[in-house]
Amino acid sequence: MPDEERVKVLLRGKEPDEVEVIWATPLGSDLYRLENSPFYAYGVSWQDVIEAQPTDGTLEFRRVVEKSGHRTVRVILDLTSKSEPGKHVLDQIVDMGCTWEGMNTKLICIDLPASGSLDKTAKVLTAQQDVIWEYADPTYEEVTGEPPDLDDGEAEDSRAD
Repeated sequence: MPDEERVKVLLRGKEPDEVEVIWATPLGSDLYRLENSPFYAYGVSWQDVIEAQPTDGTLEFRRVVEKSGHRTVRVILDLTSKSEPGKHVLDQIVDMGCTWEGMNTKLICIDLPASGSLDKTAKVLTAQQDVIWEYADPTYEEVTGEPPDLDDGEAEDSRAD
């Protein structure tokens, strides 16, 4: 689709500085189909139909109207590692039928189609030593029913011996 038929929609992440503008196709009545995977926003994926409204001259995301069936997992590659996991991990992801796009050489969004296995993708990513990853859509809370462990496992065990 030619770029002139697309518009840019602003999405926000959890933190104030997590702002991104991604391509979307207008569908009418303030509805748009996302044409990129989000790098910061949670609960939204490629091809979802969203509602967006102008705010100060910029289309801003309001809500998801219709889920596409795609899911999003975000990956941060450790570029200081000597093992260079990036290509190996991405090759495995593509072999499972997923696609990906990179904001840069470190931050990657993996798109899982409706037929893709979220569990299998999680197992592949968890097996990597130099990869940090997170559920973005569905979120960790939606997958596990629990809030994420924000201490990354570094909290001391406060139980008595």
